[in-house]
Amino acid sequence: MNQQLPLNPDDYAHRAVSPLMELGAYEALWLEEGATFKKVADKFREHPGSVPSDFVPPSTAQDCARRFLEVMEEDRIPEFGVRIHGAGEYPEKLRDARHPVELLYFRGWWSLVETPCIAVVGTRKPTSEGRSRAFRLAGLLGKDGYTIVSGLAEGIDTVAHRTAIEGGYRTIAVVGTPINRYFPAANRELQDDIAANHLVISQVPLLRYLRAKNPTANSYFFPERNVTMSALTAATIIVEAGDTSGTLYQAKAAIDQGRKLFILDSCFNVGLEWPAKYEAQGAIRVRDYDDIRKHLPDPTCPPDLLG
Repeated sequence: MNQQLPLNPDDYAHRAVSPLMELGAYEALWLEEGATFKKVADKFREHPGSVPSDFVPPSTAQDCARRFLEVMEEDRIPEFGVRIHGAGEYPEKLRDARHPVELLYFRGWWSLVETPCIAVVGTRKPTSEGRSRAFRLAGLLGKDGYTIVSGLAEGIDTVAHRTAIEGGYRTIAVVGTPINRYFPAANRELQDDIAANHLVISQVPLLRYLRAKNPTANSYFFPERNVTMSALTAATIIVEAGDTSGTLYQAKAAIDQGRKLFILDSCFNVGLEWPAKYEAQGAIRVRDYDDIRKHLPDPTCPPDLLG
């Protein structure tokens, strides 16, 4: 339900909030009929300084929080956290997203979001050459001090995460499922490894996800996580992708958000339309690693100095 807020726009920075109540309220907002990222974001645009519990009765928020915790206990998820816009440690760079999320779920080391982050993404069905390029690229980025961010999908994403882990580098997975779900199932061990030793982030409301009668209804959350992934990172690098790849949602988001977008040279001249389209919009064509490195922020600078 909507209500007139008594707050001034700057007051929220000094509010004390209950993470559990805000989690429950956020879950409740997503149970409203027709809820989308745009509709939820619009509520907060109309009431600057609000938090989820400003729109939901306390009893409803408490009930949703209880149901959420019951599922987490059933799934034996021992620890997780949330970050709420306006309540500290929420990454302000997320506000560059078209419809910024107000609450994130996470497992692992939250401090990694403040490290120099670069997204390495691509198709779920890469060629052997694409896999090799992703492996070499993630290794070079990790060695140079960047945190490798990807979406934990099969294919290029998996190569990027595994390369970071095996090289002793940092990695963040931004998933398109709730924080206690695994997709693909084959990456369950990998996701748990990242949650234990690195960082897994989700913006997907669990109760809404579970309510879907048709599994395809939840596919909506995957392209939206690409938008968030772009906002969290200084740049996105596309290794390999077809003209209908979900990776292109991230390409558009990177351009819209003013992030660097890199496209490997191998994507050009193979009959695809999207590489030239995004190059014309400002994406950088990559022929060797120096084409990437010279455009990235210095990973040795403090976070507040990163461009």
